[in-house]
Amino acid sequence: MKKSPKRINLALQGGGAHGAFTWGVLDRLLDREDIEIAGVSGTSAGALNAAALKSGLVQCGRDGAKAALERVWTQMGGISDMRLNDWMAEFGPTTTIMAHVFRNSLPFAFFDALATVSSPYAYGPFYQNPLTPVVDELELELLCEGEGPELFISTTNVRTGKIRVFSGSEVTTDVILASACLPELFQAIEITDPVTGETDPYWDGGFTGNPALFPLFEPHLPQDVVIVNINPLERPGTPKTPEEIQNRINEISFNSSLLRELRAIQFVRDLIAEKRMPDGMMKDVLVHMVADDDLMQDLSARTKLAPTPLLLARLRKAGQAACDRFLDAHFDDLGERASVDLRAMFS
Repeated sequence: MKKSPKRINLALQGGGAHGAFTWGVLDRLLDREDIEIAGVSGTSAGALNAAALKSGLVQCGRDGAKAALERVWTQMGGISDMRLNDWMAEFGPTTTIMAHVFRNSLPFAFFDALATVSSPYAYGPFYQNPLTPVVDELELELLCEGEGPELFISTTNVRTGKIRVFSGSEVTTDVILASACLPELFQAIEITDPVTGETDPYWDGGFTGNPALFPLFEPHLPQDVVIVNINPLERPGTPKTPEEIQNRINEISFNSSLLRELRAIQFVRDLIAEKRMPDGMMKDVLVHMVADDDLMQDLSARTKLAPTPLLLARLRKAGQAACDRFLDAHFDDLGERASVDLRAMFS
């Protein structure tokens, strides 16, 4: 008798062009008929990946999801032939060399300096969010369908400084643009609350939830939360140059909300294990992580803003390989036990 697929939730981090790593992870998960994605929480580039995943699944199943993800990243990188870039990724410069080129690129240095003295509001009526055409291709009306995984998109309310998670019919083009709205680059996205009628500006969800895990704790969703991590939790050495310092500040700030939630999960797990909480009062969440910290430590905040075709192809392949390693090592853990030792992480 055929076994039922293992049901998991996905938590997809944001990180600009580095989100192509998540594309590769999703590619591999969609190849596995023995895995079902029940819920997905995404932020920034993770929100784009999550929306493409669901709209494609609703429209044409697993093949539709793979095609929708490829369309998103083809547009992001201006890619004309993905197969050619996959081939070039095997023979092009190493990721370390590519990152070094971006770090020492005069145009990137110029734009870094410009961002400290300029504002996206300086463009006046000529401003246009470059992500709008990408998001418009996602057929967002499909996200309101009851089919496919439940979708949660994290944003940051600029007025209150609090996280706002949108789901179901709340997810619109503006919500996804808000989730990916870095204020140094894009004008804030204004969203009106249909209940209160109040309009607030929203920024990138990574400031307050990268990604938010708590929406995945609902009792009807599975225990397993697989985090696709594209911001390295650790980076050896002391940052010394201005670029190294800013890069590590970026990584720490965009991981802080995730680490807080993981600490809270471990706290609840300890209470459950010690019988200090009534059965069923809180959910025992099983945490897993797909990552490639060695690769991401070669990259930087600058490569997040550089969706070149070769870099995207390299990241996609790295995501596929990381997912293969994860499934080889931990497929049997799904539904049974966590594969991330949170206690060791915080010791």
